Amino acid sequence: MTLNLRCRCGKLRGQVDSKRVTARAVCYCKDCQAYGHFLGTDVLDSAGGTEVAATLPAALRFEAGLEHLACMSLSPKGIYRWYASCCRTPIGNTPREQTTAYVGLVRACLDASDEALNRELGAVRCRVNTKSAAAPVSSSGLATAWVVGKVGSMIMKARLTGAYRDNPFFRAHTGEPVKPVQVLSLEERKALTPKGQRLS
Repeated sequence: MTLNLRCRCGKLRGQVDSKRVTARAVCYCKDCQAYGHFLGTDVLDSAGGTEVAATLPAALRFEAGLEHLACMSLSPKGIYRWYASCCRTPIGNTPREQTTAYVGLVRACLDASDEALNRELGAVRCRVNTKSAAAPVSSSGLATAWVVGKVGSMIMKARLTGAYRDNPFFRAHTGEPVKPVQVLSLEERKALTPKGQRLS
């Protein structure tokens, strides 16, 4: 089955093959929180978490509004964070290299109810970087290890088969991102860091 991907204003749209989603998780790291502040939209949960669905980039197809796709990074070596520039809806996070076939699709862009996501993707299996949460959150050690193993296997298989080249975020022949990347300065990054936290 496919899930609809849609930014808040509906200009950027696509579909995701739900059968190729490996797992769902919530991340509370400082970088994800800073990214939420960068977007300035209601992305983070009450504890500062961002829910993502781990899958292959090949499972995603954009159908309309690709001109609104934008990319940023919190630092010169940080991961790429993709969003819709029209309404600042987060889309997904990818490594900087095309050869590492992974995208963490952010819940905010998945146009489905919580019930539908639970049915199609399974429940949220792990919560990571809970020490950076803005409120007490229980960690999930065993579940996290299981998810890491599943995602690692997915990435390795794509690398060995060459399937990593099927990636809508990178140009197939050059491996370059399909959009210019906005890299924040140290000052800009500091301004987004929650009070009381240090830069990661």
